[in-house]
Amino acid sequence: MSLPELFLIAVGLSMDAFAVAICKGLSMQKMNPRHALIIGLYFGGFQGLMPLIGYALGVRFQNAITSYDHWIAFILLTAIGGNMIKESLSPEEDTCDASIAFKDMVILAVATSIDALAVGVTFAFLKVQIIPAVTFIGVITFLFSIIGVKAGNVFGSRYKSKAELAGGVILIAIGLKILVEHLFF
Repeated sequence: MSLPELFLIAVGLSMDAFAVAICKGLSMQKMNPRHALIIGLYFGGFQGLMPLIGYALGVRFQNAITSYDHWIAFILLTAIGGNMIKESLSPEEDTCDASIAFKDMVILAVATSIDALAVGVTFAFLKVQIIPAVTFIGVITFLFSIIGVKAGNVFGSRYKSKAELAGGVILIAIGLKILVEHLFF
């Protein structure tokens, strides 16, 4: 997997965390850089950890399904991307508060990184170098989360659904690319 492809996956995966970070920033009376850093660490840390767990699971089954691993990668990425697009188009407004309590942040971090677990499984099938990949994903999510807190605090929730929509489209496009490469090249 090339660096630009990995970057696009990292950006796509970070969009859920970015959207929640916007919500967190929106709920803050005043931008608190320490809180933004903590939010970034939770989201970036879990976004890096979950694909590592998924990769460990995927490696166990890699040999049994190599003949159709590209279909699994395509289906997983398309399902994750489709769900993100669906959420971005939903009229429901998510409620969020400024709390950075451990329990609240762990729940949010896990919820925003479940899709990264499935991507980690996909990485096992694609034989991605996992440590650099998860580090990259974690750092990108960390940065996007800090930017999201600031954006939410300054601009409000205008960009939340657009971020989720963009992330979904990116993941579907990469899934399609993987499928096309394996079927036709």
